[in-house]
Amino acid sequence: MISTTMATALNEQIKWEMYSANLYLAMSAYLQDAGLTGFSHWMRIQYQEETAHALKFYDFLLSRGGQVTMLSIDAPDASWSNILEIFEETLSHEQEVTRRINELVHLAKEERDFATDIFLQWFVTEQVEEEETVKDIISKLRMIKGEGQGMLVLDKDMSARTFTPPPAN
Repeated sequence: MISTTMATALNEQIKWEMYSANLYLAMSAYLQDAGLTGFSHWMRIQYQEETAHALKFYDFLLSRGGQVTMLSIDAPDASWSNILEIFEETLSHEQEVTRRINELVHLAKEERDFATDIFLQWFVTEQVEEEETVKDIISKLRMIKGEGQGMLVLDKDMSARTFTPPPAN
């Protein structure tokens, strides 16, 4: 049985993952409207990933006998000046997700909840990949200054991303 403290923390993470999904869907809409369909597609895949992450937490919590509580999710801000700003916000957001995952790991260790600690290790690894991917996109956007033929090529490259569901718990 999972502790009330851990169940509360995991419910907060479910909320955060759903907020993340909504943020990326808002970014996708902005990029679609700007005619950057490849970038829009990339963000839509990001939305799918975050939704899948929320469900992974949801399923784990239920499997441990915890109660899932669907908490209110704030609407994300949806005003950006340009694509670089979007990806800089994405990196900042992913760094916050990493911080939150690390706090969950700390709590699991503190509570000697080894099952939750093991479960969270997948997310620790996932966050390293998330941050690295976004940093790479930011580097490319800065290199091409967010314009010209480079943007067209990068936009096309972004459209190749596919969604791969995370492994079951």
